[in-house]
Amino acid sequence: MRLKEPRSIKNEKYTYDSFANREVLESRGKKHLPPMGWNSWNAFGCGNTEELTKTMVDCMIELGLDKLGYQYVVLDDGCYYEKRVDNKLKNEPIKFPNDFKVLSDYVHGKGLKFGMYNDIGTKLCSGLEVGTCGYEAEDARSYVDWDIDFIKVDNCYYPWDNATFSEATNAKYTFAPRIKGILIENEQEKIVLSTVKDGKITGERGKIIDGYAVGIGTFDGTGPDRTPVGEQSSELIFELNIENAGKYELLVDCELGEEEGVGSWLQVAVVENGETRRVFDDFYGSKPIAIELQKGEVTIRLMNHRRQENVLASYAKFLEEYNKLKPDNDLIFSICEWGKTQPQNWGYKVGDSWRILNDITFDVGSDGDNGKCPWESDYTTSVTSQYNKAVIMDEFAGLDKGWNDPDMLAVGMDGLTLDMCRTHMATWCMMNAPLMLGIDLRRVKRGDDLWKILADEKLIALNQDPLGVQAKRICVITKNEIIYDEADKLYIRDNNRVDILAKPLADGGMAISFVNLSGEDHTDEIAIELDRIINKLAHKMTDSESFKGAKSYLVENLESGEVKEVAGSEELEKVKFTADGLRAYCTKTFKVTIKE
Repeated sequence: MRLKEPRSIKNEKYTYDSFANREVLESRGKKHLPPMGWNSWNAFGCGNTEELTKTMVDCMIELGLDKLGYQYVVLDDGCYYEKRVDNKLKNEPIKFPNDFKVLSDYVHGKGLKFGMYNDIGTKLCSGLEVGTCGYEAEDARSYVDWDIDFIKVDNCYYPWDNATFSEATNAKYTFAPRIKGILIENEQEKIVLSTVKDGKITGERGKIIDGYAVGIGTFDGTGPDRTPVGEQSSELIFELNIENAGKYELLVDCELGEEEGVGSWLQVAVVENGETRRVFDDFYGSKPIAIELQKGEVTIRLMNHRRQENVLASYAKFLEEYNKLKPDNDLIFSICEWGKTQPQNWGYKVGDSWRILNDITFDVGSDGDNGKCPWESDYTTSVTSQYNKAVIMDEFAGLDKGWNDPDMLAVGMDGLTLDMCRTHMATWCMMNAPLMLGIDLRRVKRGDDLWKILADEKLIALNQDPLGVQAKRICVITKNEIIYDEADKLYIRDNNRVDILAKPLADGGMAISFVNLSGEDHTDEIAIELDRIINKLAHKMTDSESFKGAKSYLVENLESGEVKEVAGSEELEKVKFTADGLRAYCTKTFKVTIKE
């Protein structure tokens, strides 16, 4: 395997300092609405075959799902031969006896689009030794030859992070050493900063333990217990006043490690007059670092953003190679690094969507087995674990950015009732999540309960609304309190509650969802005042002034089709949209428009 250890990043577009500039990479594709389609993983795991895939394609057509927007048919893990042949990816000869171009032609011949899977690591998550790491150019050629329209790229066996199935000691790449202080000196001037008390830790990851700064790096976001809101990376900074401009030496008093929170890689940057220069980016030893300083106020940043920068660079490398071969492509690029490196900060630069957590289920199906997905769990493997994180990530998403991906739809898997499935579908649509079906479509009949959920045109229209705004949580109702002010930011794992979401639409209206996540019926009327919605969403609406000033509103229940009229008012707090109770695990979604 041709691997290169990461060294200094020459391209500033991959650095942490560029994450907030909203500039996408040249290789980033067109602006896409959330993709819709079918992915083989939840239904069949690594047991998918060419014939099963063709059957799913035929089912999509027979069920009319293609006419509703489900376009992409994506092969997940398990489709490749176990090793490369002449450095190239090959089809697994028993499950996929023909070249992938044959299957691609079949999918395209049915009017659908074809997608595939790989991994930025050395292996796929199944263990097959065909990850794209080091083979980006070769794989880009294969995918162009196979005429793909979509690619999902995973994050197993990634050499430079302690990712799943990788070595925990890879934390040496992703955290700075345990730092006690710094010494800066030249022949004329010596500045001694012997302890971290003279510095300042930024962000939420780092802290001081026994006189040492640890956690100088980025939170691992793979699991469900870390909020995505807030500054996920930490640095140790020293603010100095330099009396004489000139060449100096910087010595960092530190201890190297290779465990979560303590590593061996150090990045050093100097900030002068608002300009930032990186002066070191490598494994740190005991030698001084040469730096040149101006006279006056100077900031020294000690940091390690490799957890994010390396992953961004790896995803970008593949896409850059692909774009060299097919520059005018319309490829959907699905980043699947499970939220590990906080992709909400950088994913928009390179991808159309980014997974926010580990898998929604590990109990996938097989031919004749539905697989299982729970409603709730202590880890990521549940509908609500994914929802609880995605619902407060709306500010990271958008048509000009990309989409938070709380994983594939588990509708139809064992463990979920029909009510749970309806809420699952409704919330994914409100949150602008990619709608990738994960069900064996032979189990679905046109007009049956599962079909009605998957083919709900009104909910799909919310997901595909051209304004491209993810719903914001306006209110949280628990047994003890009603939360408004921080409802869109609080990471809440307790599902004994009702959430109220609102989503602006391109036609000037909005959608409102009342979501009962609990196993108990909520019998009381639930209401949300218009002023609370406007306060949060006015700047995202097409014409908030007209909406606020309406004399009356038409409110359509998207499930029953019932329409009622709600009177307007100059006092917006008097305008209320309501749901008359909610059964356990149920959602009511309404579309609100101005009455002409």
